[in-house]
Amino acid sequence: MHDGTMACMKLISWNLLHRNGADVAEVADLIAAQRPDLFLMQEATASFADLVNRIGGAFSRVALPGRVHGLAMWMPHATAAPPVAHPLPAGALVLRVCQIVDLGPFAVANVHLSHGQVLNRRQMRSIALHLPHAAVVIGDTNMVGPTLLPGFHDVGPRELTHRMSRMLPLRLDRCLVRGLACTEAAVLPRGKSDHHPIMLRLEPVLKIRQ
Repeated sequence: MHDGTMACMKLISWNLLHRNGADVAEVADLIAAQRPDLFLMQEATASFADLVNRIGGAFSRVALPGRVHGLAMWMPHATAAPPVAHPLPAGALVLRVCQIVDLGPFAVANVHLSHGQVLNRRQMRSIALHLPHAAVVIGDTNMVGPTLLPGFHDVGPRELTHRMSRMLPLRLDRCLVRGLACTEAAVLPRGKSDHHPIMLRLEPVLKIRQ
């Protein structure tokens, strides 16, 4: 894992679709092909812990309360401090949490937010309170339109990432940064999920300005 002199970091985020979506083998193949520094998952079941047996690295997962799926992270190496979970403002149907990992140069929050367009923005603001200045919020935001998170910039790819009920295309999978800049953003092939993975390369703002 990168230290405080980090030059560039590659992140991939993917909502796997827990029932009939991407499986462990498909995720392992994507990691092997793309070689990310951090792979973030939404709707990941406990079975994805098998990634460590298949490709090594470190895996961490937190289930959504009352659900068989949740948020997960895979990294080539373990971090000094393990990822932590933070509860989010609750909706009427599903309790939500976010998963935050401190990478040293910056922190990353893995999210799968509520569908309500007022609630998911309130959840995003709640997450920002737990983050240092240099930070990333990435995942399935379920947001339509501007994210409205002060101090953060939406640097994710502009292509559509999800097709609701196979009809309405949406850009639900986002990446927001503060104190960082994006040098590359792309939507990857969808595979068996109903969401496309998104890939980003991030660098410190000071390096970009040199």
